[in-house]
Amino acid sequence: MEVYINDIAAFLPNEPVTNDQLEEVLGNIHNIPSRIKNRVLKNNGINTRYYAIDRKTGKINYTNAQLTAEAVRCLKPYDNFSINDIQCLCCGTSTPDLILPGHGLMVHGELKTPPCEVITTLGICLSGITSFKAAYANVALQLSDNAVATGSDLASSLIKSNFFEHLKGDPDFKRHPILNFESDFLRWMLSDAAGAVFMSPKKNESKKSLRVDWIEHVSYAGQMEVCMFAGGVKDDDTKAVTGWRQLDSMEEVLAKNFLALKQDTGILNEEIVKVSIDMALARAIERRKIKAEEIDWFLPHYSSEYFRDKIHDAMVGIGFHVPYEKWFTNLTYKGNTGAASIYVMMEELFHSDKLKEGDKILCYIPESGRFSIAYMLLTVV
Repeated sequence: MEVYINDIAAFLPNEPVTNDQLEEVLGNIHNIPSRIKNRVLKNNGINTRYYAIDRKTGKINYTNAQLTAEAVRCLKPYDNFSINDIQCLCCGTSTPDLILPGHGLMVHGELKTPPCEVITTLGICLSGITSFKAAYANVALQLSDNAVATGSDLASSLIKSNFFEHLKGDPDFKRHPILNFESDFLRWMLSDAAGAVFMSPKKNESKKSLRVDWIEHVSYAGQMEVCMFAGGVKDDDTKAVTGWRQLDSMEEVLAKNFLALKQDTGILNEEIVKVSIDMALARAIERRKIKAEEIDWFLPHYSSEYFRDKIHDAMVGIGFHVPYEKWFTNLTYKGNTGAASIYVMMEELFHSDKLKEGDKILCYIPESGRFSIAYMLLTVV
């Protein structure tokens, strides 16, 4: 059965935060400015982003579940739609509010809607597309008459300075910074948002819909080491990751900064383009027989403008050239919102006047956690 996206919504909390306001909003750890902030910002190209942080109090003013519920409430797939009509709710995130119960159940609780099927997907950026695929499959298999998929992240709760204040300082902070590079790097990369899509077997009668043609999702974790992670520490020599529950006490967990988000930027730079394009895109091309000239819009979720030309050139290198004028991204003014990013891009394009009937949209969603990649093809109807 064909499945259609009838509406897409996004919710970005509070007012946009400029680069000059970053340390004012997130704070400086031990009141010491970051040594790498400006270098990271120059590479990622992000000028504004959104945080669920109250500017006056410095407190988190939305939970992840509340962010997601706000995005769901913004859906308007048809005139008399009510969130009470949702039959299947699939929610993906990398930053749930609680370890248990699942994020989807917390969103359902925020919505206070009648009983329905609820699915939670976890991961990093790809958790948003795995929730999307679960919702799509539910409708395609006629298990539900409709489904809502969400992707959201509340990164700000893990990158505010007070999350690191327990770490002991070093008088010689220039040589031994309080926060190591792999965590400080992510403080200037990530931000908050939630997105939602409504899917059904019927296309809109009086306005455009997007037909979901296919979703290709592949993991290379069997060949690749851990790259982005939280809740553990990676050994520089063996590359093994020790999880926080393997330690003897929470005091040790906190002292060794196990709970912080971390990114192995060395392996990220070496592998993400090769895995995403040379391996995953080439695989999708072979399996789905797609041609570059058939693509009208390319929506790439890359974490940084640093990768833009590298992705483009790699695509050219495998004979799949999609020129820049067909690319659509809002990274520079809406930020890298993790699992929400592809939803935030799709929402803006869907509600613009740029799309015309028959346009084909190729979405690219990579995840560097242990290198999983998704591609998705949509058609405007």
